[in-house]
Amino acid sequence: MQYTILGLILMILMLLYFKVANRFNIIDKPNQRSSHTEITLRGGGIIFWFSALLYFVQHFQNNYFFFTGITLVSLVSFWDDIQSLSNKIRISIHFLAITLIFYDLGLFTAVPLFAIVAAYILAIGLINAYNFMDGINGITGLYTLVVLGALLYVNSNIQLFIDGGFIKYGMVASLVFLFFNYRKKAKCFAGDVGSIAIAFWVIYLVLKLVLVTNSLIWLLFLAVYGIDAVCTILHRLYLKQNIFEAHRLHLYQILSNEYQIQHRLVSLYYALVQTIISTLVIFLYQKVNDTLLFLIVIMPLLLIYTLKFYLLNKKKLKLDL
Repeated sequence: MQYTILGLILMILMLLYFKVANRFNIIDKPNQRSSHTEITLRGGGIIFWFSALLYFVQHFQNNYFFFTGITLVSLVSFWDDIQSLSNKIRISIHFLAITLIFYDLGLFTAVPLFAIVAAYILAIGLINAYNFMDGINGITGLYTLVVLGALLYVNSNIQLFIDGGFIKYGMVASLVFLFFNYRKKAKCFAGDVGSIAIAFWVIYLVLKLVLVTNSLIWLLFLAVYGIDAVCTILHRLYLKQNIFEAHRLHLYQILSNEYQIQHRLVSLYYALVQTIISTLVIFLYQKVNDTLLFLIVIMPLLLIYTLKFYLLNKKKLKLDL
């Protein structure tokens, strides 16, 4: 009953946001690099911050570092949705917010300096990867549901590492967002405020689980996004492109734009692949060496990613003919 009420409250808040977005013209206009073709309301992902707020109101005594952090990244991201900000400002706020959750997690006293530096690079990288991958209807909501679902299973059946309600609030917010976004013609897009806020939430949970279990394999709960984002950046660097500019070189973009596969279907593919990986990680946890498990997951994903180059070459040959 609690989560049904939460869903209804978030639904009302989303509808109220639509009125605000319409009033102040907070919209996403498609350009030549977009995967959509119609003007759509932007910033619907603010629902994730609202969900975090509702959780914080009930658990403020031990949740203020996380809530302060997600508020900072949500605020700067929403501002960026309305009026573009410089990369320096955004990254500085991300760095500050991540510092807050690192302090909350006790990371500064739990691991050596080199591991802290690596954690900063990883966290900022994952936040940006989540943002890069938010380009078609349903992909952010479905992928987030899969990741949070896997974390909830681990929390309930393998290792209790956090209040289960904290995970469920993120899942309910994802379901409400999907109601408006997982459509042929989306009612709204997440915007930077949505993709970055939920990325921050997910990273907090994954890092907490890593620290509690002293195992890095839980990073594989983000393997699909991670491989696509990193490999695409490397590809763009090889092409001598500015990696901070919009583009259409992610695998999901090739499938959606070049091959005209329905957005919702591509989003579902991504979610299903991550579901298979997460299931494999959970099943093999403490049964095989961590390094071997990383190889079992990463190598097939790299092979799948190379499909992009085959598709691009095939499309180019067709155009040449």
